[in-house]
Amino acid sequence: MPTYISLVSLTDQGVRDAKAIPERIASTERLFQEMGASLKEIFLVMGEYDYVAVAEAPDDETVARALLSLGARGNVRTLTFRAFKKDEIPKIVHGLR
Repeated sequence: MPTYISLVSLTDQGVRDAKAIPERIASTERLFQEMGASLKEIFLVMGEYDYVAVAEAPDDETVARALLSLGARGNVRTLTFRAFKKDEIPKIVHGLR
């Protein structure tokens, strides 16, 4: 399955209810599962972003749907990238000129 990396920022609403973060993470895992995706890992980080999340989904549409649903809850904003694993790189670069 394709891998996606999201840089996640808490909104003002998300910060106000910071004690609920563990429950929101569990809810996000359920949301992704219901949509056919998987939240593989989430890291609390320091700096410009609050979390880095790694997910897998069958396609871009599935992960977009999951992230839009997550964003509609109002607690986070995301910046997401499609990530290619090490074993996918040779296929991508094969035939470069």
